[in-house]
Parts: sequence; C-alpha cells; structure tokens
Amino acid sequence: MSIVVTGATGHLGRLIVESLLARGVAPGDIIAAGRNAERLDALQQLGVRTAVIDFSDPSSLAAAFEGADTLVLVSGSEVGQRVTQHSNAIDAAKAPGVTRIVYTSAPRATTSALILAPEHKATEEYLRASGIDFTILRNNWYNENYTGGLGQIAETGIYLASTGEGRVASASRADYAEAIGAVLTAENPAEHVNATYELSGDVAWNGSEFAVTLSDVLGREVTYSSVTTEGHAAALRAAGLDEGTIGFVTALDANIADGLLDKSSDDLSRLIGRPTTPVGVTLAASCS
Repeated sequence: MSIVVTGATGHLGRLIVESLLARGVAPGDIIAAGRNAERLDALQQLGVRTAVIDFSDPSSLAAAFEGADTLVLVSGSEVGQRVTQHSNAIDAAKAPGVTRIVYTSAPRATTSALILAPEHKATEEYLRASGIDFTILRNNWYNENYTGGLGQIAETGIYLASTGEGRVASASRADYAEAIGAVLTAENPAEHVNATYELSGDVAWNGSEFAVTLSDVLGREVTYSSVTTEGHAAALRAAGLDEGTIGFVTALDANIADGLLDKSSDDLSRLIGRPTTPVGVTLAASCS
C-alpha cells in the first residue's frame, strides 16, 4: 500500500502522517505532499517520502501520485479556490491508477447552509462521479480553532462571540487525523469503501459552557460576552481586522448560532476506539 497525504506540511496533514506511522504503515509507503519545501524537509526526518505539489499545477500532482494506490485529499485552505484545486487532484489521481481517495469534508456538506459547505459539496459530487472508490470524512470544528485567542482572553477575562446559544461539537485535530489512520489501516478495508462519516466531538458546548472551561484552564474567571453580529463586527474592526476577515468570522459565528455545528455523532469516537478529546484538554495543552 502506497499512500499520498496532501497538505502534509499543515497541522492536520502532519498529524495524519504521524497517525499512519503509529499504526504501523512503513515510512517508505507514505508520500507526504505539500507546497512548503522546507517543511517537507523536516518530514523526511520521519523516514517518509516527500513531494512538492501545487493544487493549481496538475503536472506536480501527477508526479507525486505516480505509483500510489491511495490518496488522502486534505481539503485546501484557499477559500474560493477549493473546487478547482480538488478537482485537479481527483483528475490527477485517476491517471496513475489511484484506486481510493479519502477526503476531508465539512459537516453535512451536501445539505448544510454552513458558509464553508458549498465547495465541499461540489468536491464530494465530483469525487462520487469520478468512479474512484472513496471515503468521505466530514470534520466538525477543531478544538485548536480556539487556542489563538487565549492570550487576549486571559488578559481581559472576556470571551466575546456572536454565536448566541449555539453549540459546537468540536474535537482535536489529532482525533480527526487518527480517524483517517484507522480507516486506512482497518482489518477489513472494504467496510469503509464509498462510506461517508460525520465526525465530531462527543459533547457539543455553547459559549457559556466554554467560558467556564476557559476559567478552569486560565485560572481566572472568564465571562461570555454574547453580542450581535453587528456588535461583533464592530469589535473586530476596532481590533484592526480587515473587512473580508470580519465578514468571514461573523458569518461562521452566525452559522454556529443557527445550530449548524451542534450535531454530535459517535462516528469519530467509534473509529478511533476512544472518547474524543474535550476542548478544555486541548486548550490546557496549548498553555503548557
């Protein structure tokens, strides 16, 4: 078995490589692919093969996929470019004979109003039409999405969001990466062929509960400041964020308020064989 992991220089991609190694996949059977050559050099220390790729350059994809039978297509990070880039990867995989693609999608991608869903929906449809066996893993939110603001929250004692009482069923990136490792090293691989999984944390939390978690992690009282979308935008503008980022962040919070990330499923914990990682554990680890 030869496995290409795209986005291997990113947080999730590297964890997928590490999960495969931990599950006994030979380093020589893994091709870590990404755009950052320096980060790929660091991955070579794990013994895996590497390839520089660009989703916008089909020739680089064809060269990287040559001889592989499985492609882990970690969704790209360039919003607005994903459908073209993912389609390029799927097309390139067909040429050298890749027989299976594992794709990281978004929660309920084909039916959700989540701002991120349309590109994932289009990719899923393209993948299904390709004729290649697939496994679609629809990842809910990452715990790590909330580590970046810890410094400011520790200073102010305020967690500000426009999510209302909406809940988030988050889990750690390592949990999601381990699920991919489990799918690719299953004793009965056929059970995952052409399957779609809704991956999420075991427990969905809201802003008030998150503030309690933050209080425990930071060792000081944290208050949840629930604001309107307009109020949130004003606060982000005052902090110096550009209008594009402000629109994106507030739209995501509105999606959470509408309940688009609140569904907990046991798919993730079942695949990894243990409970998912609570958000507080991830936050505490980032502070240590």
